[in-house]
Amino acid sequence: MDRSLTYRLAQAAGCLSPPLNRLLCPYFSSLENKVQEIRLRVARPAAVDCEDETLFLTKSGGLTDLPCGDLYITTRTDIDDTFQRACDFSVYARQREIQNGYVTLRGGHRVGVCGTAVNEGDRILNVRDITSLCIRVAREHIGCGEELFRRLKDSIGGVLICGAPCSGKTTLLRDLARLFSTAEAQNVSLIDERGELAAVSGGEPQNDVGFCDIYSGYPKAQAVEQALRCMAPQLIICDEIGSQADEAAIKGCVNCGVRVIAAAHASSREELYARPAMKSILSTGAFGTVVFLRGRNHAGEIAFSEQTEERLAA
Repeated sequence: MDRSLTYRLAQAAGCLSPPLNRLLCPYFSSLENKVQEIRLRVARPAAVDCEDETLFLTKSGGLTDLPCGDLYITTRTDIDDTFQRACDFSVYARQREIQNGYVTLRGGHRVGVCGTAVNEGDRILNVRDITSLCIRVAREHIGCGEELFRRLKDSIGGVLICGAPCSGKTTLLRDLARLFSTAEAQNVSLIDERGELAAVSGGEPQNDVGFCDIYSGYPKAQAVEQALRCMAPQLIICDEIGSQADEAAIKGCVNCGVRVIAAAHASSREELYARPAMKSILSTGAFGTVVFLRGRNHAGEIAFSEQTEERLAA
């Protein structure tokens, strides 16, 4: 299976409308190491967000970091066509994802969807009149989890990996799943609710997550419950926790003596502990260690870590 960065960028950009894909295609090899997101906003310039700059597509087939009269302006047709392609021309089949604000592509790439919500009470049923799409390019960095793996393999208790968006939480979780299930030969249940970790397609993971048992597309709490009941895991790995249902699932892991490695959106300890839901989750005792990542321009790199017992007691 081709896992090159050029291939993965081409894979993510494959959902773009034909005019946008033709303009961006010549730059795949030069952008492969730095592109993070492709952003489309109706009636605004099409943009490529890189690690340290934002580039704009031009109508003549170039990339520029400066506003100019030749910028390619995203049309309503570009937005609608890209959205349909991201959904494999079956919007109804992707309704659950759309309700949560995204669509996951083959390969684990994710398309954020922004528009007008169709509500029923406080529940979002659909999104119409889409105004913005954000294609986040997923990458594998095989070996990026080795430093943390060495710290964790002989420790007791779970680990919560915290960071801002695009700081490498998912990439790090993916590599830890690979390492624990192969180097340590542990039974690992990987809870891939959004399809970004293993990127299962046709029953086969597109990303290297080792020998994990993969629950793809399941609501997180239900997947954890089934894993505990049926798969005898020694370790459960999941992305983005923070709800009451997540707390109940994590308590179930604690009660069964199963270790958890998970991620949370929080760029600082102040941000993490200020959220009542996260403080409640940490008080379950599931996470002995909290790791904070450096940020967007240093994806997957650890800034510092701390023991939760000391922090909660403070």
